[in-house]
Amino acid sequence: MECREIFPVSGLIVSCQALEHEPLHGGDTMAKMARAAVQSGAIGIRTNGVHDILMIKKEVDVPVIGLIKREMPGSSVFITPTLDEVKAIVMAGADIVALDVTNREGRLEVVKPLIAWAHEMGAAVMADISTLEEGLAAESLGVDFIGTTLAGYTPYSTQQEGPDFELLEQLCAKVSVPVVAEGRIWTPEEAAKALACGATYVVVGSAITRPQLITERYVKALFTQRA
Repeated sequence: MECREIFPVSGLIVSCQALEHEPLHGGDTMAKMARAAVQSGAIGIRTNGVHDILMIKKEVDVPVIGLIKREMPGSSVFITPTLDEVKAIVMAGADIVALDVTNREGRLEVVKPLIAWAHEMGAAVMADISTLEEGLAAESLGVDFIGTTLAGYTPYSTQQEGPDFELLEQLCAKVSVPVVAEGRIWTPEEAAKALACGATYVVVGSAITRPQLITERYVKALFTQRA
């Protein structure tokens, strides 16, 4: 499947996710978030869990990147860790399966059948990586998109508060598949810079769809100002 068949243009993908412990979890909240995002120009949606994939697919007509976050004892991998999650995502109707393609716990070998199964079922695959080496490995494994989603979230990747633009530029210079900028993008200016670095798509989540985190940033700024 050609990536241009999924997204005819480059642009903004909005991540609409709420975990079980968060106020917006459940019901049709994420579907409404997705509809609002698409009305304002988002070209795609990224979401977590079968329920929200199903709800969002009914609500909007843009491509959906699906994932399932699952914590497993003794493992640091939680974004679509096994074939069971891949199957559930594809059966729910997601156009793209996002999964952890980091170089830990033998993951680069583990993902091979997951990628193959998704492709056999007609779904594309987005590799969530944290380093340039992982991005290169992901391309060699045949993924369709490479995202900087996990940059700064593995202990060996660069730890910083903002987006890892250096990694983004390196990836865009080294790989031929579309690169997705994702992770700690809080402003429109940062999103625009990501495209200028060579990204084909930009995923923004918390800054748009997680009001508790947005509020927290405002409260922290006001507290700092008072201090």
